[in-house]
Amino acid sequence: MEPLDAAADVHALIRDLLPVVAPSAWFDPGTSEVVLPVGRSEARASTWTVLERCAREPQESWPRVVDEWVREIGHRAFLAVGEMELFGDVRELLRLRIVPKLAPRDREGLVVVPAGDHFDAMVMIEHPRYGGPLTKARAGLLGLRKLGYVMTNTHDRELADVSVRDQPLLPGRNVRVVTKPGSRYVSALLSEVEQFLPGPNRHGALVGVPCHSTLLLYPITSTAVLEVLPVFADVVREMHADADDPCAPGVYWSHGERRLTPLPDPGSPAPSEFASVLLSLPEG
Repeated sequence: MEPLDAAADVHALIRDLLPVVAPSAWFDPGTSEVVLPVGRSEARASTWTVLERCAREPQESWPRVVDEWVREIGHRAFLAVGEMELFGDVRELLRLRIVPKLAPRDREGLVVVPAGDHFDAMVMIEHPRYGGPLTKARAGLLGLRKLGYVMTNTHDRELADVSVRDQPLLPGRNVRVVTKPGSRYVSALLSEVEQFLPGPNRHGALVGVPCHSTLLLYPITSTAVLEVLPVFADVVREMHADADDPCAPGVYWSHGERRLTPLPDPGSPAPSEFASVLLSLPEG
């Protein structure tokens, strides 16, 4: 059964149970949310979670599932209001963290959106004690819906002071290092590597993000990239293995409209588009 197929019956159960389990709460049919007043505040919980749970259970189990869910969201509502008082305006603490593509089971329940084919953008609450990934349940109870400002928060409060330097990789060949030691958010610049490369940059760049505090970049301008690639790959792999906050162990080719193509280990066949570019490069 699909969750929406259960909606009418489950919402009827919620209406019947609320006066018993949470007398001060009420069901908002316009948004399919349960509204839970807590002191002078209120928290809202979408019924989608309980619809998904009921869809996986036989119908005779639905009253139990709904009862457990209503008690669960009531408990979370008190915690959420406590967090609002603790954090102040929690929107000021939201950040965007780029991570390698999550498995479906790891994405479930989190506020995560795709960041291209190989990475995900995860919304975080940046707090030394109470922070962590923002869950959908927490976002609902805290009233966090439109989150377009999160990337601006990340840029302005975490990435405005990244350092950029060139570091020798091979004789006469430098790798560009974009870093902020201890940061968990430099990886968020993966979609903006062009700003750190000399222009014009027709053929793109090798990109490594071994840890969340550092990007490694090598602009592709000549056949010298064939000499650089195996060393670049080794450096990325070693930094990833040694990192306290590892991100991705591989090498990517940044090109086109913010595209990232994973490159295989040196010696393996390159993607056809990358191989074509190599054939067109001047001698370096």
